[in-house]
Amino acid sequence: MKIKEIAEKLGLSARAIRFYEEKGLIAPSKGNNQYREFSEQEVWRLQTVIALREAGMSVEDIRRALQEWEGRDHERLQYYLELQRSALFAKWLEIKSMIETADSMIEMVKKEGALKLDDLYALAEASRKLRGSRNWEDKWNYDSRAVLHDRNVRSAAEYAGYEEALELAVEWLVPVPGEKGLDIGTGTGNLAGKLMELGANMTGVDQSKEMLKQCGRKYPKLKTKLGNFLALPFIDERFDFAVSSFAFHHLAGEQQTLAAKEMRRVLKPHGRICIADLMLAEGDPAPLPEEDGYPSLSGLLAWFDGNGYITKHRRIQGRLHVVFAVPIR
Repeated sequence: MKIKEIAEKLGLSARAIRFYEEKGLIAPSKGNNQYREFSEQEVWRLQTVIALREAGMSVEDIRRALQEWEGRDHERLQYYLELQRSALFAKWLEIKSMIETADSMIEMVKKEGALKLDDLYALAEASRKLRGSRNWEDKWNYDSRAVLHDRNVRSAAEYAGYEEALELAVEWLVPVPGEKGLDIGTGTGNLAGKLMELGANMTGVDQSKEMLKQCGRKYPKLKTKLGNFLALPFIDERFDFAVSSFAFHHLAGEQQTLAAKEMRRVLKPHGRICIADLMLAEGDPAPLPEEDGYPSLSGLLAWFDGNGYITKHRRIQGRLHVVFAVPIR
Protein backbone atom coordinates (compact mmCIF):
# COMPACT_ATOMS: atom_id res chain seq x y z
CA MET A 1 0.00 0.00 0.00
CA LYS A 2 1.12 3.56 -0.77
CA ILE A 3 1.32 6.32 1.84
CA LYS A 4 -1.81 8.04 0.50
CA GLU A 5 -3.84 4.84 0.81
CA ILE A 6 -2.58 4.25 4.34
CA ALA A 7 -3.34 7.83 5.33
CA GLU A 8 -6.92 7.56 4.07
CA LYS A 9 -7.47 4.14 5.64
CA LEU A 10 -6.20 5.13 9.09
CA GLY A 11 -7.39 8.74 9.11
CA LEU A 12 -3.85 10.13 9.39
CA SER A 13 -2.03 12.81 7.48
CA ALA A 14 0.89 11.79 5.29
CA ARG A 15 2.96 14.20 7.36
CA ALA A 16 2.20 12.25 10.57
CA ILE A 17 3.19 8.99 8.90
CA ARG A 18 6.48 10.48 7.74
CA PHE A 19 7.07 11.77 11.30
CA TYR A 20 6.72 8.25 12.71
CA GLU A 21 9.09 7.00 10.03
CA GLU A 22 11.67 9.67 10.92
CA LYS A 23 11.44 8.56 14.57
CA GLY A 24 12.12 4.97 13.60
CA LEU A 25 8.72 3.59 14.63
CA ILE A 26 7.94 2.32 11.13
CA ALA A 27 10.22 1.46 8.22
CA PRO A 28 8.32 1.12 4.93
CA SER A 29 10.28 -0.16 1.98
CA LYS A 30 10.98 2.00 -1.05
CA GLY A 31 10.78 0.83 -4.64
CA ASN A 32 12.86 1.97 -7.58
CA ASN A 33 10.64 5.03 -7.88
CA GLN A 34 11.36 5.88 -4.20
CA TYR A 35 7.67 5.65 -3.29
CA ARG A 36 7.01 4.20 0.14
CA GLU A 37 5.47 0.73 0.15
CA PHE A 38 3.72 -0.49 3.31
CA SER A 39 3.58 -4.21 3.97
CA GLU A 40 0.91 -5.76 6.21
CA GLN A 41 3.51 -5.81 9.01
CA GLU A 42 4.18 -2.09 8.66
CA VAL A 43 0.44 -1.34 8.61
CA TRP A 44 0.11 -3.31 11.84
CA ARG A 45 3.02 -1.39 13.40
CA LEU A 46 1.48 1.93 12.39
CA GLN A 47 -1.90 0.96 13.83
CA THR A 48 -0.14 -0.05 17.05
CA VAL A 49 1.70 3.28 17.18
CA ILE A 50 -1.58 5.16 16.76
CA ALA A 51 -3.25 3.16 19.51
CA LEU A 52 -0.36 3.72 21.94
CA ARG A 53 -0.25 7.43 21.13
CA GLU A 54 -3.97 7.61 21.91
CA ALA A 55 -3.12 6.07 25.30
CA GLY A 56 -0.74 8.99 25.89
CA MET A 57 2.58 7.19 25.43
CA SER A 58 5.61 9.16 24.29
CA VAL A 59 7.43 8.30 21.08
CA GLU A 60 10.39 6.91 23.06
CA ASP A 61 8.10 4.73 25.23
CA ILE A 62 6.38 3.43 22.09
CA ARG A 63 9.74 2.53 20.58
CA ARG A 64 10.65 0.49 23.67
CA ALA A 65 7.21 -1.14 23.78
CA LEU A 66 7.48 -2.21 20.12
CA GLN A 67 10.92 -3.68 20.75
CA GLU A 68 9.59 -5.77 23.62
CA TRP A 69 6.53 -6.75 21.60
CA GLU A 70 8.56 -7.95 18.64
CA GLY A 71 11.08 -9.61 20.95
CA ARG A 72 8.16 -11.55 22.46
CA ASP A 73 9.01 -10.15 25.91
CA HIS A 74 5.37 -9.80 26.83
CA GLU A 75 6.18 -9.33 30.51
CA ARG A 76 8.20 -6.18 29.79
CA LEU A 77 5.55 -4.96 27.38
CA GLN A 78 2.86 -5.38 30.02
CA TYR A 79 5.03 -3.42 32.46
CA TYR A 80 5.34 -0.49 30.02
CA LEU A 81 1.58 -0.46 29.46
CA GLU A 82 0.85 -0.71 33.20
CA LEU A 83 3.29 2.13 33.84
CA GLN A 84 1.51 4.24 31.24
CA ARG A 85 -1.88 3.44 32.72
CA SER A 86 -0.70 4.46 36.17
CA ALA A 87 0.73 7.72 34.81
CA LEU A 88 -2.54 8.52 33.04
CA PHE A 89 -4.51 8.06 36.24
CA ALA A 90 -2.10 10.36 38.10
CA LYS A 91 -2.57 12.97 35.36
CA TRP A 92 -6.36 12.53 35.49
CA LEU A 93 -6.34 13.14 39.25
CA GLU A 94 -4.20 16.24 38.75
CA ILE A 95 -6.65 17.60 36.17
CA LYS A 96 -9.55 16.74 38.46
CA SER A 97 -7.89 18.73 41.25
CA MET A 98 -7.38 21.71 38.91
CA ILE A 99 -11.08 21.62 38.02
CA GLU A 100 -11.99 21.60 41.70
CA THR A 101 -9.71 24.63 42.26
CA ALA A 102 -11.40 26.45 39.36
CA ASP A 103 -14.83 25.60 40.81
CA SER A 104 -13.77 27.05 44.17
CA MET A 105 -12.70 30.27 42.46
CA ILE A 106 -16.01 30.48 40.62
CA GLU A 107 -17.92 30.08 43.89
CA MET A 108 -15.83 32.83 45.49
CA VAL A 109 -16.63 35.20 42.64
CA LYS A 110 -20.34 34.37 42.95
CA LYS A 111 -20.36 35.08 46.68
CA GLU A 112 -17.89 37.97 46.93
CA GLY A 113 -18.17 39.52 43.49
CA ALA A 114 -14.37 39.29 43.19
CA LEU A 115 -11.37 37.15 44.02
CA LYS A 116 -9.43 38.27 47.07
CA LEU A 117 -5.69 37.98 46.59
CA ASP A 118 -5.21 36.04 49.84
CA ASP A 119 -7.92 33.53 48.89
CA LEU A 120 -6.51 33.15 45.40
CA TYR A 121 -3.03 32.52 46.78
CA ALA A 122 -4.34 30.01 49.32
CA LEU A 123 -6.11 28.02 46.60
CA ALA A 124 -3.06 28.05 44.36
CA GLU A 125 -0.79 27.02 47.24
CA ALA A 126 -3.10 24.16 48.21
CA SER A 127 -3.14 22.94 44.60
CA ARG A 128 0.67 23.13 44.40
CA LYS A 129 1.10 21.18 47.65
CA LEU A 130 -1.31 18.52 46.43
CA ARG A 131 0.71 18.03 43.23
CA GLY A 132 3.89 17.74 45.26
CA SER A 133 2.35 15.25 47.67
CA ARG A 134 1.42 12.90 44.82
CA ASN A 135 5.08 12.39 43.91
CA TRP A 136 6.01 8.88 44.97
CA GLU A 137 9.56 7.61 45.36
CA ASP A 138 10.47 4.05 46.29
CA LYS A 139 13.31 4.68 48.74
CA TRP A 140 13.36 1.05 49.84
CA ASN A 141 13.93 -0.64 46.45
CA TYR A 142 11.15 -3.18 46.88
CA ASP A 143 11.91 -4.73 43.51
CA SER A 144 15.13 -6.12 45.01
CA ARG A 145 13.29 -7.40 48.10
CA ALA A 146 10.47 -9.23 46.30
CA VAL A 147 12.02 -12.71 46.06
CA LEU A 148 12.77 -12.85 49.80
CA HIS A 149 9.67 -10.96 50.95
CA ASP A 150 7.68 -13.97 52.18
CA ARG A 151 10.67 -15.26 54.10
CA ASN A 152 11.22 -11.83 55.67
CA VAL A 153 7.64 -11.43 56.90
CA ARG A 154 8.05 -14.67 58.83
CA SER A 155 11.35 -13.75 60.48
CA ALA A 156 12.32 -10.06 60.27
CA ALA A 157 11.78 -7.95 63.39
CA GLU A 158 10.00 -5.20 61.43
CA TYR A 159 7.24 -7.72 60.62
CA ALA A 160 6.68 -8.98 64.18
CA GLY A 161 2.97 -9.76 64.62
CA TYR A 162 2.47 -9.88 60.83
CA GLU A 163 0.24 -12.95 60.66
CA GLU A 164 -1.89 -11.93 63.64
CA ALA A 165 -2.46 -8.47 62.13
CA LEU A 166 -3.57 -9.93 58.80
CA GLU A 167 -5.92 -12.39 60.48
CA LEU A 168 -7.54 -9.59 62.50
CA ALA A 169 -7.98 -7.44 59.38
CA VAL A 170 -9.78 -10.33 57.68
CA GLU A 171 -11.91 -10.95 60.78
CA TRP A 172 -13.01 -7.32 61.00
CA LEU A 173 -13.70 -6.91 57.27
CA VAL A 174 -15.90 -10.05 57.08
CA PRO A 175 -16.06 -9.99 53.27
CA VAL A 176 -19.26 -11.19 51.65
CA PRO A 177 -18.61 -13.58 48.74
CA GLY A 178 -18.52 -11.58 45.53
CA GLU A 179 -17.61 -8.27 47.16
CA LYS A 180 -14.92 -6.28 45.38
CA GLY A 181 -11.89 -5.53 47.54
CA LEU A 182 -8.71 -3.54 46.95
CA ASP A 183 -5.40 -4.40 48.64
CA ILE A 184 -3.05 -1.38 48.44
CA GLY A 185 0.65 -2.15 48.66
CA THR A 186 -0.28 -5.78 48.17
CA GLY A 187 3.33 -7.00 47.97
CA THR A 188 3.19 -10.73 47.28
CA GLY A 189 -0.55 -10.83 47.94
CA ASN A 190 -0.69 -12.39 51.39
CA LEU A 191 -3.63 -10.34 52.72
CA ALA A 192 -5.49 -10.39 49.42
CA GLY A 193 -5.09 -14.18 49.29
CA LYS A 194 -6.72 -14.60 52.70
CA LEU A 195 -9.67 -12.47 51.60
CA MET A 196 -10.01 -14.40 48.33
CA GLU A 197 -10.33 -17.61 50.34
CA LEU A 198 -13.53 -16.15 51.82
CA GLY A 199 -14.94 -15.37 48.38
CA ALA A 200 -13.91 -11.73 47.93
CA ASN A 201 -13.14 -10.57 44.40
CA MET A 202 -9.75 -8.98 45.05
CA THR A 203 -7.53 -6.55 43.17
CA GLY A 204 -4.00 -5.81 44.34
CA VAL A 205 -2.01 -2.62 43.71
CA ASP A 206 1.72 -2.20 44.19
CA GLN A 207 4.40 0.13 42.85
CA SER A 208 6.88 -2.75 42.54
CA LYS A 209 6.68 -4.81 39.37
CA GLU A 210 8.78 -7.56 40.97
CA MET A 211 6.40 -7.81 43.93
CA LEU A 212 3.48 -8.10 41.50
CA LYS A 213 5.38 -10.79 39.61
CA GLN A 214 5.72 -12.87 42.79
CA CYS A 215 2.10 -12.14 43.63
CA GLY A 216 0.93 -13.40 40.25
CA ARG A 217 2.81 -16.67 40.70
CA LYS A 218 1.19 -17.28 44.10
CA TYR A 219 -2.32 -16.09 43.23
CA PRO A 220 -2.99 -16.35 39.48
CA LYS A 221 -6.63 -15.30 39.96
CA LEU A 222 -5.73 -12.09 41.80
CA LYS A 223 -6.07 -9.08 39.52
CA THR A 224 -3.12 -6.71 39.89
CA LYS A 225 -2.29 -3.18 38.80
CA LEU A 226 0.86 -1.12 38.96
CA GLY A 227 0.26 1.96 41.11
CA ASN A 228 0.51 3.45 44.56
CA PHE A 229 -1.48 4.99 47.41
CA LEU A 230 -1.24 8.54 46.09
CA ALA A 231 -2.90 7.99 42.72
CA LEU A 232 -4.88 4.76 42.79
CA PRO A 233 -5.35 3.66 39.16
CA PHE A 234 -9.13 3.16 39.35
CA ILE A 235 -12.26 5.15 38.69
CA ASP A 236 -14.36 6.46 41.57
CA GLU A 237 -16.58 4.18 43.68
CA ARG A 238 -15.21 0.92 42.33
CA PHE A 239 -14.73 -1.23 45.47
CA ASP A 240 -16.68 -2.40 48.52
CA PHE A 241 -13.66 -2.26 50.82
CA ALA A 242 -9.99 -1.29 50.84
CA VAL A 243 -7.20 -2.83 52.91
CA SER A 244 -3.51 -2.23 53.39
CA SER A 245 -0.84 -3.92 55.48
CA PHE A 246 2.68 -2.71 56.25
CA ALA A 247 2.63 -0.08 53.50
CA PHE A 248 0.88 3.02 54.89
CA HIS A 249 3.81 3.92 57.18
CA HIS A 250 6.03 4.54 54.15
CA LEU A 251 4.04 7.71 53.40
CA ALA A 252 4.96 11.17 54.68
CA GLY A 253 2.47 13.14 56.78
CA GLU A 254 0.58 14.98 54.03
CA GLN A 255 0.73 11.89 51.86
CA GLN A 256 -1.04 9.86 54.56
CA THR A 257 -4.04 12.21 54.40
CA LEU A 258 -4.00 12.08 50.61
CA ALA A 259 -3.87 8.26 50.71
CA ALA A 260 -6.91 8.16 53.01
CA LYS A 261 -8.78 10.42 50.58
CA GLU A 262 -7.76 8.20 47.67
CA MET A 263 -9.11 5.11 49.45
CA ARG A 264 -12.39 6.90 50.08
CA ARG A 265 -12.54 8.02 46.43
CA VAL A 266 -12.35 4.50 44.98
CA LEU A 267 -14.81 3.02 47.49
CA LYS A 268 -18.55 2.76 47.01
CA PRO A 269 -20.79 4.59 49.50
CA HIS A 270 -20.36 2.94 52.93
CA GLY A 271 -17.17 1.23 51.73
CA ARG A 272 -15.02 0.13 54.65
CA ILE A 273 -11.30 0.58 55.24
CA CYS A 274 -8.85 -1.53 57.24
CA ILE A 275 -5.19 -0.62 57.79
CA ALA A 276 -2.72 -2.92 59.55
CA ASP A 277 0.50 -1.04 60.07
CA LEU A 278 3.17 0.46 62.28
CA MET A 279 1.85 3.58 64.03
CA LEU A 280 2.81 5.90 66.86
CA ALA A 281 0.35 5.91 69.77
CA GLU A 282 0.13 8.22 72.76
CA GLY A 283 2.26 6.99 75.65
CA ASP A 284 4.60 5.04 73.38
CA PRO A 285 8.37 5.43 73.71
CA ALA A 286 9.85 8.21 71.59
CA PRO A 287 10.26 7.09 67.97
CA LEU A 288 13.64 5.99 66.72
CA PRO A 289 15.12 7.93 63.77
CA GLU A 290 13.92 5.28 61.32
CA GLU A 291 10.43 5.52 62.84
CA ASP A 292 10.17 9.27 62.38
CA GLY A 293 7.22 9.93 60.08
CA TYR A 294 5.25 6.86 61.09
CA PRO A 295 1.53 7.65 61.06
CA SER A 296 0.02 8.90 64.29
CA LEU A 297 -2.71 6.56 65.50
CA SER A 298 -4.65 9.41 67.10
CA GLY A 299 -4.20 11.55 63.97
CA LEU A 300 -5.51 8.81 61.70
CA LEU A 301 -8.50 8.15 63.97
CA ALA A 302 -9.22 11.90 64.08
CA TRP A 303 -9.21 12.07 60.28
CA PHE A 304 -11.70 9.22 60.04
CA ASP A 305 -13.89 10.80 62.74
CA GLY A 306 -13.84 14.17 60.97
CA ASN A 307 -14.86 12.56 57.70
CA GLY A 308 -17.88 10.68 58.98
CA TYR A 309 -16.45 7.29 59.95
CA ILE A 310 -16.80 5.19 63.06
CA THR A 311 -13.66 3.29 63.96
CA LYS A 312 -12.21 0.59 66.12
CA HIS A 313 -8.58 -0.29 66.60
CA ARG A 314 -6.35 -2.75 68.38
CA ARG A 315 -2.67 -2.86 69.18
CA ILE A 316 -1.16 -6.16 68.06
CA GLN A 317 2.24 -5.55 69.63
CA GLY A 318 4.76 -2.74 69.83
CA ARG A 319 4.03 -0.17 67.11
CA LEU A 320 1.78 -2.53 65.16
CA HIS A 321 -1.93 -1.60 65.14
CA VAL A 322 -4.99 -2.51 63.12
CA VAL A 323 -7.52 0.25 62.38
CA PHE A 324 -10.97 -0.44 60.96
CA ALA A 325 -13.25 2.36 59.69
CA VAL A 326 -16.83 2.37 58.38
CA PRO A 327 -18.60 5.54 57.14
CA ILE A 328 -21.84 6.48 58.86
CA ARG A 329 -22.70 9.39 56.59
